[in-house]
Amino acid sequence: MRNTLAPRCSGAIYRTTKYCFGDDKSELSEYAWYSENSGGKTHPVGTELPNAFGIYDMHGNVWEWCADWHKNDFYRETPYKNPIGPTSGWYSGRVLRGGSWLNGGVFLRSANRDWVVPDGWRGSRGFRCAVSKDIR
Repeated sequence: MRNTLAPRCSGAIYRTTKYCFGDDKSELSEYAWYSENSGGKTHPVGTELPNAFGIYDMHGNVWEWCADWHKNDFYRETPYKNPIGPTSGWYSGRVLRGGSWLNGGVFLRSANRDWVVPDGWRGSRGFRCAVSKDIR
């Protein structure tokens, strides 16, 4: 497991880049398991580099389920900060983010999202346990 942050990582520059480390797709294999380096399978969390906050696998390995229900035009009518998504699921399905081991790099972009009906297990989907931390 690698536990060092890339020297150029600072939270300030990642708010508008394609990936957590910047815009250069050629560096993606250092941070993510995806179609070009996964060997067609998932990998243990933490075997690639973390983002600037020390969080591993924000791109690739498995799609991460989000609590939000998907709606095609949601971003036209949502607040810019902390959008929570529609409150019911009649739209289509639940949002997924991050891409997986079977996707190409374009699906791993930070802004990319997908959706599926939550109807069972798939080897390319997962979730992240998280808790809020009071940052002062």
